[in-house]
Amino acid sequence: MNQNHKIIIAIDGYSSSGKSTLAKKISNILKYKYIDTGAMYRGITLLAIRNRIFDSDLWNIRNFMPVLRDVHFKFIWNNKLNKTDIFLNEENIQSEIRSLKVTKKVSLIAQIPEIREKLTIIQKNFGEEKGIVMDGRDIGYSVFPKSELKIFMKGSIEVRSFRRYLDLQKKGEKVSYEEVKKNIIHRDILDTSRKISPLKKSIDSLEIDNTYLSIEDQLNLVFQLINRIKKNNQIII
Repeated sequence: MNQNHKIIIAIDGYSSSGKSTLAKKISNILKYKYIDTGAMYRGITLLAIRNRIFDSDLWNIRNFMPVLRDVHFKFIWNNKLNKTDIFLNEENIQSEIRSLKVTKKVSLIAQIPEIREKLTIIQKNFGEEKGIVMDGRDIGYSVFPKSELKIFMKGSIEVRSFRRYLDLQKKGEKVSYEEVKKNIIHRDILDTSRKISPLKKSIDSLEIDNTYLSIEDQLNLVFQLINRIKKNNQIII
């Protein structure tokens, strides 16, 4: 397939709105590379926790930035588990970054301009050859505003909280549904109100409210739009 025929698919949306599930399905069908930018911010959060950045109310981002100077990420397909793993500085951090301790701090890290700038550069580099599906909070609006297909995901707070609650339960985390719901509401506020690259729907995004939609229904909507792009632009994806 000619590389020029490939596109960038940007998927944004609220916490636990099913972005990664949809992105993984699309990438598998199209044989595109899947990039989870939320996992990148979680990776930086894990690094901050390990460096005891949150141990003081007076923590200073200047003390943390030198640690980020040589940070690099890789996304590698895990054949055994049939999923993509994220590597931070050659370490597989896939299991650690989904813990509740990381979840509670990630929105604080995501608000810091220097960190967003650093990760945005890395994310743009991933898209140089196209043929990627990238999900996050500001991909279609900020990172790839000229991407060929933009999707914005949303869902009721109850459904999103229950999804996250089940995920944490499966991982053995001892947490209540109410605690998870409170955390997601807090993350929504931080994500939509931060000054730098807030969560915001692009005017040309396909909005999907999947409160009552199955993953098959969501894929049908997306591939209807992909087929329209192919037809209108005379391209092969």
